Amino acid sequence: MGNELYFDNSATTRISEEALKTYLSVAREQYGNPSSLHGMGKDAETVLKNARQTILKTIGDNSGGAVLFTSGGTEANNLAILGRAHAKPRFKGKTILTTAGEHASVKMPLAALADEGYKIVEIPTVGGKLDPDAIAAYATPDVILASVMLVNNETGALYDVPAVAAALRRNCPDAVLHVDATQAYLKVPFSVKSLGCGMLTLSSHKIEGPKGTGALWIDPGVIKNRGLSPILLGGGQEGGLRSGTEDPPSCAAFAKAAAIGYSSLTERIARLTELRERLLAILGDDPRLSGVRVNLSPVCAPHIVSLTLPRIKSETMLHALSARGIYVSSGSACSSHGKHGTSALSAYGLSDGDADATIRVSFSHRNTPEQVDRLADALAEEIARLARFK
Repeated sequence: MGNELYFDNSATTRISEEALKTYLSVAREQYGNPSSLHGMGKDAETVLKNARQTILKTIGDNSGGAVLFTSGGTEANNLAILGRAHAKPRFKGKTILTTAGEHASVKMPLAALADEGYKIVEIPTVGGKLDPDAIAAYATPDVILASVMLVNNETGALYDVPAVAAALRRNCPDAVLHVDATQAYLKVPFSVKSLGCGMLTLSSHKIEGPKGTGALWIDPGVIKNRGLSPILLGGGQEGGLRSGTEDPPSCAAFAKAAAIGYSSLTERIARLTELRERLLAILGDDPRLSGVRVNLSPVCAPHIVSLTLPRIKSETMLHALSARGIYVSSGSACSSHGKHGTSALSAYGLSDGDADATIRVSFSHRNTPEQVDRLADALAEEIARLARFK
């Protein structure tokens, strides 16, 4: 890695040594198909069972909910949204709530459902806060699903998801709350009970696990009521809700990363908070950075800082820092090549010009205060250098 500084941990993290060792061990030793009835199959099935139990522990579920392993957060979000909408014929054309700044893996399946005749209603998130009046007004009896992220992937805003859950319980007998916790998992403390959700999306590569692996947690009541239908059809794996041969090595490595992160959650949050506060302090004290605006939300996750630059496009700054071995983001990495990259920033309230000049710094517990100092110095130097070309 040399002297490179990686501050794009919301896009992906480096797999931990412990998770990598777990992956290699299972791939070499328990390589049977979990659906096979022989001993090797049973060993692989046990690996999956243990991984599920670990994930359940980290999200505070002791009610018998199901953990379905998927190919990542995108598939989990699609399964939750499309699988819920298509679960019962009477759901056709009903209302689905969401927020104005969701990830593309939520926005796109919702757009597909809108084309089918479903009514999609967005809760405003101006300033990084869910509009409480909108929550109360939009939670009508015809709502069948609400899909709300817990932490915004671009601004770091921590949304009041329990308020959405409470409104649904009061007014929407058919509603299930789906929470995309991809950016919140092992960054902020929560449990499925505290959120009041019926489905929860997790992603492995955001917590130092392998890419291509995620999970959808489903409340036992949703399963009992047949409130979710599969979107992948085949051999009926994962309780009939996600066909395809499971990947025990990746699932075990995901669970290993989750277990380590859960056991050190307090310390990790403290480190992330320290790094965030250090960067904010420098931005407030260094006159070279006086033109940088921090996009603060009422409640923020500790690992994401959104910065709007003074008349410098984010892509320009990204490449300038990259040339120095410093890596930040110009928005959601999943949307950086498409048209959805600034949707969360627009929903926050930024103009198109400001959104186009906004970078995201996202920390890992492995970053150090000294690295934050180097980032701030490089940012100041590049602002001064690039300003001369204006």
